[in-house]
Amino acid sequence: MDGDRAPLSRPPVRRQGGAGWRALTRGVPLAFLALFFAFPLAAIVERGLVSGERPALDVLADPLTRDVLWFTVRQALASTVLTVLVALPTCWVLGTFAFRGRALVRTLVTVPFVLPTLVVALAFLALLPPGLERGWAAILVAHAFFNVAVVVRVVGGFWARLDPRVSEAAATLGAGPWRRFREVTLPLLAPSVAAAAAIAFLFSFTSFGIVLVLGGPAYATLEVEIYNQAARIFDLRAAAVLSLVQLACVLLAVTAATRLEARLAVARHQRPERDVLRPVRTRGERVAVGAALGSLALFLGAPLAVLVERSLAVGEGHGLDAYRALFEPTAALLASPWEAVANSILYATAATAIALVVGGLAALAIAEPRGSRVLDTLLMLPLGTSAVMLGFGFVIAFDTAPFDWRAAPWIVPVAQALVAIPFVVRIVAPTLRAIDERQREAATLLGASPGRVRREIDLPVAGRALAVAAGFAFAISLGEFGATVFLARPESPTLPVAIFRFLGRPGELNVGQAYALAVILMVVVAVSVFLVDRLRESRSGWF
Repeated sequence: MDGDRAPLSRPPVRRQGGAGWRALTRGVPLAFLALFFAFPLAAIVERGLVSGERPALDVLADPLTRDVLWFTVRQALASTVLTVLVALPTCWVLGTFAFRGRALVRTLVTVPFVLPTLVVALAFLALLPPGLERGWAAILVAHAFFNVAVVVRVVGGFWARLDPRVSEAAATLGAGPWRRFREVTLPLLAPSVAAAAAIAFLFSFTSFGIVLVLGGPAYATLEVEIYNQAARIFDLRAAAVLSLVQLACVLLAVTAATRLEARLAVARHQRPERDVLRPVRTRGERVAVGAALGSLALFLGAPLAVLVERSLAVGEGHGLDAYRALFEPTAALLASPWEAVANSILYATAATAIALVVGGLAALAIAEPRGSRVLDTLLMLPLGTSAVMLGFGFVIAFDTAPFDWRAAPWIVPVAQALVAIPFVVRIVAPTLRAIDERQREAATLLGASPGRVRREIDLPVAGRALAVAAGFAFAISLGEFGATVFLARPESPTLPVAIFRFLGRPGELNVGQAYALAVILMVVVAVSVFLVDRLRESRSGWF
């Protein structure tokens, strides 16, 4: 009888297949991280702790260390709060309404985030009024300028998938708009706000270019003090100890960020954007949307406009002299400025390829049902590590056999890839997690091998995410400066290095060429980010 039949047992389904596959997805990222991150960092820390006369405990006990650490934490917290407050109105607009130009808004918000910090810090130095161009206020505003993209894309993307029926149900019970936001929407947004805040805190905590330029001698974060000790005072031991302090703090921040982001993947009340977004209906909504977007456009557009204006400034007027000079030989570089543009594109392309391979394999491991949280955290560490110390580490670690790679041209894209890999993981892993496990189970029950499941189910979905990740990795690599300035050969500078060298030379034309290159970099980044957004389907992950 049918009722006496034993139930069919379903074979266990594994998202990935075999020990060899798991060794590949974990082994390659870990080996890359060990060789090009842990080894250089260990080399410079070992050099600093073994050599020199100043005991490491003296550095930790120094009141300067305590003051720098306390200022780093305070400014990061204040920057994070300001960033969230600035970004929330735009998050509401992008999370509620469908309107023409919405994709362009997301693109333009992202451009400041991938610009070199040195360039935009100088733009704020020129933009802010006398007396406010340096100090607390300048640092906080500039950090908000950079990090607003994180909050807008994380919180705005999450908001755009919140099921509107939850708020509508509260409205039918008599709750007004403000009460619905306070008691319904805001609690549902809390995981995304917390995740975005943790990421913004991490970037503010490790800030270098902004604090270096806008902080002046009175303000220094751990990152800036590491640079001062290593490059100006030549106290490598103090720099190494401060690096360890920063790494410990970054590890805590990274752990918090990854755990908070993991909560977004399992958040309830999520629906496709097309079922959530609605057109702007009333005059009041049009005014509110216009005010939110107009304020953000002014906040983000003013520094970028300063870049363009400075690139065109000629004496008391404006012209294209700085752009024409880019085609001529210059004493500031051992190559023409346009060769720096070509070098940047070449290095960024190679770095993107490396980041896609390493980050893509890591994303496969992290996206498994019991994904490697340790690997996820380790891959985030390069984002919070001093780029200055990483550059010094490459110089020291890869200067002798068997790793005599200091002058190798491929060492620059490797260093840039270290910074880009976390973004690849953050884009691809959530996409892989979102794949319905029942699709894999059905394919397995029909006899498909693990390799075929990956090829015919995972790869088509991940392909678009990889294309998006490639665009962001390319943009991030274009603007990397801290490590590249130590590794790029004099005859092969990148755009940020060329900008830095032009700014370090006197003369109006040199400054104009620096800003002209900054504008070119801004345009290339904007185009790549715009193309990326045209490819995006999933709104999960950071970007």
